[in-house]
Amino acid sequence: MRIRTRAALSGIFTVAVLMAGSSACTVKSSDEPAGNATKASAKTGDGTADLADGSGTKVALVPGGAHPYFQPWKTAGAAAKKAHGLGDVTFDETAEWDQQKQNNLISTLAARGYNAFGVFGVSPTDINTTFADLKSQGFAVASLASCPAGGNNEADFCLSTNVEVAAYKATKAAIEAMGGKGTLVHLTGNNVDANTQLRIQGVDKAVSESGGKVKLLQNITDIDKDLQTAQKAVSDLLAAKGDQIQGIVATAYNPAVAAADAVTSTGSSAKVVAIDDDAKILDSITKGSVAATVVQNPVGQAEVGAWVLALLQSKQCTMREPGVIVDSGSFVVTKADVATYDADRKAKTEQLKKQFADELLACN
Repeated sequence: MRIRTRAALSGIFTVAVLMAGSSACTVKSSDEPAGNATKASAKTGDGTADLADGSGTKVALVPGGAHPYFQPWKTAGAAAKKAHGLGDVTFDETAEWDQQKQNNLISTLAARGYNAFGVFGVSPTDINTTFADLKSQGFAVASLASCPAGGNNEADFCLSTNVEVAAYKATKAAIEAMGGKGTLVHLTGNNVDANTQLRIQGVDKAVSESGGKVKLLQNITDIDKDLQTAQKAVSDLLAAKGDQIQGIVATAYNPAVAAADAVTSTGSSAKVVAIDDDAKILDSITKGSVAATVVQNPVGQAEVGAWVLALLQSKQCTMREPGVIVDSGSFVVTKADVATYDADRKAKTEQLKKQFADELLACN
């Protein structure tokens, strides 16, 4: 497969030679005047990650398909365009989760002049082919919210939740809510997705640390297609085995919403730990029917991703380690901090900017 564009035929991009070594870039904080850039660390260096001119960069944020998780990319992308003076930032998705259809969409966007891509690949095993092709044409590429399977990333960088760690945190919170013992069920997404297998590993690790006091009854996969699918699965689960279950951990969006609804409507005593910050989940935490949720950082993925893509596409910076994988963060939210958790997420986003400037970018 090759994604051909007019831009690819217009010439060869020249990559500037950058200074290597231990020097760090500097970066301006989002609320700081443009003429007052601060050091990203105590190190001094000639380079700066304060984007000089982003007007030639047009960023396309392309999720794998329609899903509520990606909606914050829209507002974050628009904010990044304004903050950094980018030529444009667009959000576009296919109606179906199909890698070839996503490739076709990317090809269309490139033909329209977009030259930097933040992509959630539909197929973790195949997306590297797409990334390599885009790179060969001189485009900056980020793998956002999911990294390619197998540990090799052909994009410039991957900025994604460490899903194994997030699932581990969620399961530990569920076990704590259960009083440290009982039977737990795990609700999650597509079984063939590499991320699902990592989530299962995180759940298994937390359960194993209970010393046999917690039993994992079942991993229920393939129920994140849509809310209706998840609702039926949770309803069937509670009808058949509800009296055996003390805890439910959901590591995918639609099962989390379905579980929050189900325990409220049925009066189940199962302790639920969800994922993400859907309004229903947060309301259920406030009311006490859901014990906790683990929120991710889609805003940070899009905001930081667009900024780094502009630095790369403008040739102001390169990646010190091409293909590096960076955890965008995950946070356990309980009733105690349901009203204030977003401050932690914003702080993580600022920390990510500093991490890229100080450790990951080599800039002119």
